[in-house]
Amino acid sequence: MTPSIGRRRALQAGLAGALAAPAVAHAQQTFNWKMTSAYGKGSPFYMEGPGSATDLARRIEAMSNGRIKIQVFGAGELIPALEGFDAVRAGTVEMNHANAYFWTGKTAAAQYFTAVPFGLNFQGINGWLYDGGGQALYDEVYAPFGLKGLACGNTGVQMTGWFKKEVRGIDDFKGLKMRIPGLAGRVYAALGVDVKLLPAGEIFPALERGVIDAAEFVGPFLDRRLGLHKAAKYYYTTGWHESATVSELLINKAAWDRLPADLKAIVENACAACNVISEAWCQRNNAEAMDDLIKNQGVIARPLPESVLKRMREVTNDVLAEAAAKDPLTKKVHDSYMAYKKKYDAWAMYSEGQYHEKVLTA
Repeated sequence: MTPSIGRRRALQAGLAGALAAPAVAHAQQTFNWKMTSAYGKGSPFYMEGPGSATDLARRIEAMSNGRIKIQVFGAGELIPALEGFDAVRAGTVEMNHANAYFWTGKTAAAQYFTAVPFGLNFQGINGWLYDGGGQALYDEVYAPFGLKGLACGNTGVQMTGWFKKEVRGIDDFKGLKMRIPGLAGRVYAALGVDVKLLPAGEIFPALERGVIDAAEFVGPFLDRRLGLHKAAKYYYTTGWHESATVSELLINKAAWDRLPADLKAIVENACAACNVISEAWCQRNNAEAMDDLIKNQGVIARPLPESVLKRMREVTNDVLAEAAAKDPLTKKVHDSYMAYKKKYDAWAMYSEGQYHEKVLTA
């Protein structure tokens, strides 16, 4: 080998090493983040089990080969249950696991990224978020706050809730004290309900002591876990208010922007996985719990009267229209959601609707 060839090869090897070094250093960069939750430590579905906040953190760490490590805190461990929005916005923590409709006081449009009364079901909301422009609007809504939101779980259809007394008509809601969040709370308020927003851990004692007369939480498994069936026996099943309730991973946008592209993709895909896995968990556990509540716990399960649902739909339309009229961005989200829903509902009548109407009753 001549000296010139040797020098040239050495130079090429050195240059290749120099170019690779930043990439190697970049690939080894690690991130240690904190995630708070609106739900207490150990809470099934939200904090423990398949698709929960803890499961999501584990998946992100495993998929990133330890490059993102997330310490998860239940409600009250680091911050109060419903202060995640402000904590993430301030950079106190990088992430919060909750539901976007808790932040409707910050922006009315947040409701659409959790659940809308008489809205999309699990398949429909995923279609809008992932393929119908919903995620882009999600980003637009949170951009002024320096935040990013991702769907990371879903309960499927929820139950109307627990009532100490039978509901016979719309007048039964006047003066009723009820725990209910989001837009549904505004609908109930318009019907004369005294609406309360309580964290999960406070619902049972309030219902048991008569501080409230009715309460909505999630569905049979989680409701039974809170003991709500011990404080009220009428369980109304018509999930008009939350036909599919999205769990949200709220991320500080500055922290998000510091992640390299591959780690962003890992977080996004881990969230999508937990979105599907958590809903599957709910289906299995709710089936067992509902059977137990009716057969063994003396629960009276029934749908709301049709006259009540009709009036609730009318009020819902008024509440949604009023919110959209006050804020151009909320109207933009509303119009997108409803346009997608119109097309999806037409298709669902041929698909899921036919299955439920014809096949299940055959």
